[in-house]
Amino acid sequence: MRMTLSALLAGTLITGTLLAGTAAAQGATLRPDQVEYRALFKELVETNTTLSTGSCTLAAERMAARLRAAGMPDDRITLFATPENPREGGLVAVYPGTSKVLKPILAIAHIDVVEARREDWTRDPFSLIEEDGYLYGRGVSDNKAMAATLVDTLIRFQQTGYKPKRTVKIALTCGEETNGAFNGVEWLAANRRALIDAEFALNEGGGGSSDGKGKVVEQVIQVGEKTFANYRLETRNPGGHSSVPRPDNAIYQLTRALAKLEAHEFPIEFTDTTQTYFREAGAGRKDAIGTAMVALAANPADKSAAAIVNADPFLHSNLRTTCVATMLDGGHARNALAQRAGAYVNCRIFPGHSVEAIRAELGRIIGDPDVAITALPPLRPTPPAPPLDPRVMEPARKLVARYFPGVPLVPAMANGYTDATFLGAVGIPTYGVPGAWGDPDGNGVHGLNERIEARSLYVGRDFLFDLIKAYAGQ
Repeated sequence: MRMTLSALLAGTLITGTLLAGTAAAQGATLRPDQVEYRALFKELVETNTTLSTGSCTLAAERMAARLRAAGMPDDRITLFATPENPREGGLVAVYPGTSKVLKPILAIAHIDVVEARREDWTRDPFSLIEEDGYLYGRGVSDNKAMAATLVDTLIRFQQTGYKPKRTVKIALTCGEETNGAFNGVEWLAANRRALIDAEFALNEGGGGSSDGKGKVVEQVIQVGEKTFANYRLETRNPGGHSSVPRPDNAIYQLTRALAKLEAHEFPIEFTDTTQTYFREAGAGRKDAIGTAMVALAANPADKSAAAIVNADPFLHSNLRTTCVATMLDGGHARNALAQRAGAYVNCRIFPGHSVEAIRAELGRIIGDPDVAITALPPLRPTPPAPPLDPRVMEPARKLVARYFPGVPLVPAMANGYTDATFLGAVGIPTYGVPGAWGDPDGNGVHGLNERIEARSLYVGRDFLFDLIKAYAGQ
């Protein structure tokens, strides 16, 4: 997942202009350091890291080679992979700080990408191609721009002899894009916790949105996300000949259960993050929904405000747990009563609720003990929402003000999920960084002809470099 949160939030804040201080942002010739960065980015994008035919392990090895070439010692570079998943490995690199008491900061980025078929794309998805101010290729937005920037940041530290107070760690991992595949962050949290130990972590999930015409209109820092969970609803009976219908029909029993689920509205909830988002982003909208957002943040029991806000699908989901049927199956023959009927229900769970608690709630909603409800593996953890920590928020706010004058930084909770889930579960609060931006159409992320605006790539790179330095120097 990359930039999806900010794309969904596009248009909710006041507009501002992009800082015109970077040569790349003005369309001028790239600086020498940007030329080197582009070469690194190109190598990473052109390394196929799909689950089907690619290799995250190869991509991690190539990034490790670049760190070594910059002078980083081998004892600060850890390549990892398991025997069961040899192509799904990753990389952890550690740049030491001077303080013996300050905890490190960690920055993570997944290097696996969604599948991309050459016959479907206009351009080769695994060749970095620049056209009309955009760079095309699978993963350019999700999430190899950030991954390349993290490697580039440590290279720049190494080459300049930078001495941060805090140790800076980066982790490039596989498995974020495929639920149920080997996940590098999950593996590190379970098996190499000390290696990635940190005060807090930086991740994808935040970012900016443009108006599609070159103007950045918002910047978001992701603070918290929902938990992803799939459930199987199933009904069974002996079935029989379709010429003799029975009252205990498995298909009808299942449809009654789904109708109850459809009619159910989970209650409105707020975290500190979402309350702040509704108050600040609502104030910036200057429309009826914005006014209702502010009112709801002040009084969650305001039914008239809730009715207005709920008309927006993203805001409706941002206020509560949601569960929706996504797949159906049933029956075994056209001339027979179904012996079995089933449905898959996908839930995005608001922080503070476990997967099991929502399974039990589904049972109460349906009210039929003969409808079996099973939480399907893999079962993700349900960590608490990260705090609105001033040590994280203020440096980011100051940099947004410098890079994007007039554009406020707003904290927001993601309706989706990222690898932050696994870090939060082991006590490392994780934040989705602002900086790079996407267009209102989502830039083809997870779809065809994925792209990133060249200005977004280079300005986002400088922004994240400065942000990491600001945290490391605290």
